[in-house]
Amino acid sequence: MNLGNLKPATGSVKSKKRIGRGQGSGRGGTSTRGHKGAQSRSGHSTKIGFEGGQMPLQRRVPKFGFKNPNRVEYVGINLDVLQGLVEKYNLTAIDFDTLRSHGLVSKNDLVKILGRGELTSKIEVKAHAFSSTAQKSIEAAGGSIVKL
Repeated sequence: MNLGNLKPATGSVKSKKRIGRGQGSGRGGTSTRGHKGAQSRSGHSTKIGFEGGQMPLQRRVPKFGFKNPNRVEYVGINLDVLQGLVEKYNLTAIDFDTLRSHGLVSKNDLVKILGRGELTSKIEVKAHAFSSTAQKSIEAAGGSIVKL
């Protein structure tokens, strides 16, 4: 015996009665919905988070801070990642398409080059933004930067 062939004991599971099939069925009339009210009507559904008129959790819990609607999100790529790409694939230039083809960014992402790690190769890097340390490291290695 295993989980794949377990069955309930004989007689323990009763078939559900069909509701709304006349008084003789035992579940006719109001069809187990009670009298009047929204829940007795067809098409009734409650909104997500509705708690019967009690103040919902979403509104009870205090909110903090400020969400800037104009925030610009960048995907950060560090210099050690760029150096790894250069060594592995013998690259002389790294641009958005290169990063995308190697699975580091998605098509709608903005890329920012960050300064962690060391860059020893002379490469041209094209990205949307650069940190000051990354910019210095790339230029110190003899490379160049291009902002998209």
